Amino acid sequence: MADIWNTIASNYVTVGTTNLSKTPYVNVDPEVYTGTWNGTYSTNKKFSIQISNVNGFRAKVKYQSEGTVKYQDVLIKDNAFKIGDSKFTVTKIGTAQVKTVVIDPSSGATTMLTAYAKKA
Repeated sequence: MADIWNTIASNYVTVGTTNLSKTPYVNVDPEVYTGTWNGTYSTNKKFSIQISNVNGFRAKVKYQSEGTVKYQDVLIKDNAFKIGDSKFTVTKIGTAQVKTVVIDPSSGATTMLTAYAKKA
């Protein structure tokens, strides 16, 4: 039982040292984000991200990629937001970088897929 508490205590210290963004949430230009963004990962897996209802720094997002569909309300900060295991970052007008963590169910190994999406 003591081992469990030691692990929990050490993780509190680790989490407490995480460098979080100090920038505040600010309103974004809805035109930059609103629309459908399409891309392809290096594995030739296609994805689509639909962003709607951008209001202030909030938006509604639908992520779709070969059998996976996720809906989420997101908060946009530092030109980016997370949806599920993916992070969407606008790099310039009409282009965004998408990073997705994929977990192999048989081995538990994780892989980071990175791709660029273009606004349709």
